[in-house]
Amino acid sequence: MIDFTVAICTYNGEKRILDVIEKLRSQVGTEEISREILVIDNNSTDKTAEVVKEQISNWSEQYALKYCFEAEQGLAFARRCAIYEAKGDLIGFLDDDNLPYPNWVIEAYKFGKTHEKAGAYGGQIHGKFEVEPPPGFERIARFFAIIEGNTTYCYNEKYKNTKKKMFPPGAGIVIRKQAWLESLTEKPLLPQTNEDLEMLNHIWQTGWQIWFNGQMELDHLIPKSRFEKEYLIKFFRQNGICRYYYRMLNYQPWQRPIMSLVYMVNDFIKLIAFYMKNKNQLKTDVVVMGEMELIFNMFLSPFYHWKN
Repeated sequence: MIDFTVAICTYNGEKRILDVIEKLRSQVGTEEISREILVIDNNSTDKTAEVVKEQISNWSEQYALKYCFEAEQGLAFARRCAIYEAKGDLIGFLDDDNLPYPNWVIEAYKFGKTHEKAGAYGGQIHGKFEVEPPPGFERIARFFAIIEGNTTYCYNEKYKNTKKKMFPPGAGIVIRKQAWLESLTEKPLLPQTNEDLEMLNHIWQTGWQIWFNGQMELDHLIPKSRFEKEYLIKFFRQNGICRYYYRMLNYQPWQRPIMSLVYMVNDFIKLIAFYMKNKNQLKTDVVVMGEMELIFNMFLSPFYHWKN
């Protein structure tokens, strides 16, 4: 039995994957626990497979480094592959642009052992930017999986009496295998950029706790291309379009038609108010463009899902 599994999900990560593996080789305080590293290749078209397999052939650590291939595109499918392949009940998920701090593994393991009802928990994620973020980036930082603060709290208690929940980002998330198997459907419905919300919402609804553990920290590498207009528009459009489906997970079928109308009216009011406040920046400020695209597609999301 393995105490802790780390699963690195990667797509075309030949130039990034070794840095993540090296950070995992440099972990401290792990001498007394058994662990393994899985690299989940999510249908890469570059030399990711060759790079990882060469690393495996020269691997000298006592814990295993394994390569797994997942042909079905999407982070949710890569994670599902890791769940089935992992020998540990606690599985820490890293993307190929996540660099864990030296104590990340031991802090993640200790938290899982002392919080047996925690089905999922995340930690601090610090942005490591290739270029300076645009003005106003702090307003959208959470969409880029950036969250800071060294406190520890349970989301179930924090959002106990509200439908609005802010789950931890998926980067660096630790999932208890039992919680996944009890909560998740075989095939996720939400596309990439929103699969974290679907995953954590199902775990929440099954009765497992979701936590933020401020002692777990990692750096998230963010290239300059993420701040380009074309990327931001596409990114926020996808986030907005998926909002209806995610919102309706919180309601019974008979409630959904009513709540659909409530959300549509509310989103329309937000859209008009945001436009009136920011219309002079809509052609020059990429953050404002992204925010506008998000709100506009939140309003359209019911029509998109009814059509499909």
